[in-house]
Amino acid sequence: MQQNSRNRILFIALLICLAACFLLNISLGSVNIPIEDIASSLSGGQASKNSWEIIIWNYRFPKALTAILVGMGLSISGLLMQTLFRNPLAGPDVLGLSSGASLGVAFIILGSGLLPPFLSGFFLSSYGIVLASCLGSLMVLLAVLVVSQRLRNTMAILIVGLMFGSFTNAIIGVLSYFSTAEELQKFTFWSLGSLGNISWPNILILSICCLIGLLLSALCIKPLNALLLGERYAKSLGINFKKTRLIIIIATSLLAGSITAFVGPIAFIGLAVPHISKMVFQTSSHYVLFWGTLLFGAIILLICDTVSQMPGNDFTLPINAITSILGAPIVVWLLVRKRKFMI
Repeated sequence: MQQNSRNRILFIALLICLAACFLLNISLGSVNIPIEDIASSLSGGQASKNSWEIIIWNYRFPKALTAILVGMGLSISGLLMQTLFRNPLAGPDVLGLSSGASLGVAFIILGSGLLPPFLSGFFLSSYGIVLASCLGSLMVLLAVLVVSQRLRNTMAILIVGLMFGSFTNAIIGVLSYFSTAEELQKFTFWSLGSLGNISWPNILILSICCLIGLLLSALCIKPLNALLLGERYAKSLGINFKKTRLIIIIATSLLAGSITAFVGPIAFIGLAVPHISKMVFQTSSHYVLFWGTLLFGAIILLICDTVSQMPGNDFTLPINAITSILGAPIVVWLLVRKRKFMI
């Protein structure tokens, strides 16, 4: 009872913190907007200045919404991968999906000279880059799904995913070697990640992909608890391990693949947030961790995005740099305290 009451208080505190971080993220930036004006605008009223209204609805609200979706999706992907592979250092990129998306974008940006002129114009646009990223991620997903149907050992799938990642990174390295400085700069900017360049139609597509991925993840909560004690224990409880593994891979692919396609690769969120949730809630039950990880993921990425905006300045730091600065010390600390918090 005490644990349930504690969890209830923590969830209420996290929801309040999420709302506060959401408003703060919209408020702070090169132009600071009062919270009262944001609340008025979001509730159907008008901000004090027309320029603030444009900033809120055209720039900051979509970016804050994207941060919530990305934070939730990547953190749940990390939780799924860490439980499936029983590896505390597994993340949403272990299946090679992020590398596949990067390869698709690299082919378009770094290999644009090989494309016919009528195709290069489209693929070098924002929509073309998203499409290329989706296709690259989809190709790796299909390869992983084919391999997963032939392999019984889950750790073998982890190794295959890492090999796919190494293979795609090698091809990107070759493309980079023969690219111009301008092409390399454009690819580097994409790889740094950005939450602020997504239109409303793209946010709708991302929301649908994330919703489907999160629903599939929620269906696996009970099997995930059983998997904590190994495949044999899960099978002894009557869980169809092969089906569960397939659902987890598809859910992770939807979440990580779509997010990488629209915002670029975002580091450390999927790796660090599940461990933060475990440490705060002090439980291994996915009935608690699933919702805790969702909220922590959204809150932490909103905080990272707020910091990256450099309130009061006209420039924005790369979101990937901020998440890495936050995530790296956490991972090091986890390694030091691995006996207590690792699965």
